[in-house]
Amino acid sequence: MTISPAEPTFDPRPSLQRVLLACLPGALALLWFNGGGLLVQLLLASASCCACEWLTRALRRQPAPQTENSLFALSPLAEGSGLVTAVLLALALPSYAPWWLTVSAAAFASLFGKSLFGGFGRNPFNPAMLGYAFALVAFPTQMVNWPTPGGSHGLLAGLQQIFGAGSGLADGWSQATALDSLKHNDRLTIDELFAQHAAFGAVGGRGTEWVNLAFLAGGLYLLQQKVIRWHAPVGMLGALFVISLLCWNGSGSDSNGSPLLHLFSGASMLAAFFIITEPVSGAGSDRSRLYFGIGVGLLTYVIRTWGGYPDGVAFAVLLINLCVPSLERLAALRGRGATQ
Repeated sequence: MTISPAEPTFDPRPSLQRVLLACLPGALALLWFNGGGLLVQLLLASASCCACEWLTRALRRQPAPQTENSLFALSPLAEGSGLVTAVLLALALPSYAPWWLTVSAAAFASLFGKSLFGGFGRNPFNPAMLGYAFALVAFPTQMVNWPTPGGSHGLLAGLQQIFGAGSGLADGWSQATALDSLKHNDRLTIDELFAQHAAFGAVGGRGTEWVNLAFLAGGLYLLQQKVIRWHAPVGMLGALFVISLLCWNGSGSDSNGSPLLHLFSGASMLAAFFIITEPVSGAGSDRSRLYFGIGVGLLTYVIRTWGGYPDGVAFAVLLINLCVPSLERLAALRGRGATQ
């Protein structure tokens, strides 16, 4: 999916519709393991992003999008980029995050991620990851309340958690993620962690293994449909695999985790196929896309292993967004060198 940083020169709606369709397997997997809270987060994030886009157009006195030029022929959705941002943000946030956190993150993603720079086609940063990073920095306590996969998460109880009718996540509702448990482990071997800690599954995080496989399936669909190209996903996943293999120090208590654990925990597949392939803030040429993916993969591992956050995808993407002009110049120089 290639969209110019300037005003788009073709209709982006078919590609965005396929992106939303490709998100469906991962969203269904998250619903299966985490319960119906995700549906509420999707509604909150979508309504917030659409409201912010409408408000921005009204303040700028821009005409409302025509129905025939809007995603799914719904004028409030405009060309659809706001809805895609909202969906990706909601998929990345904890399923039972407080409603105000989701609304704040979505508003920040829309206003500071796109509107501040002139709207769709001009954003230098990935809007969904900008909203996620804002939530992580501003509300760190709420962002660690990840639901226990397969727990008894009733819809009514979930609504109480999201809208503040409860008194915080009850026992059995939340736990540390596999990456968080690995980062703070100082006494158990990897085998003991997998055997004793409920957050671990067969090779990665319990539940997140299947969620990552589902997003991988959706990503392969996007590749088959030629919505995205292979360079950025292969660069990220390849770099994450190689560096985690080189730094893998066995199964001792100081282990950084196996390559499979890093590939199938956290937001690895969501980032590889849906985040770093965002066409506006990402790289433009095939070679620079490959460099972009490699940079995100390396930084993700560095932040996960030695940084202050268990999953470094959001900060890795935003930092490499800053490097896109340099990556483009490097790719151009390498391309000219290869033809001489």
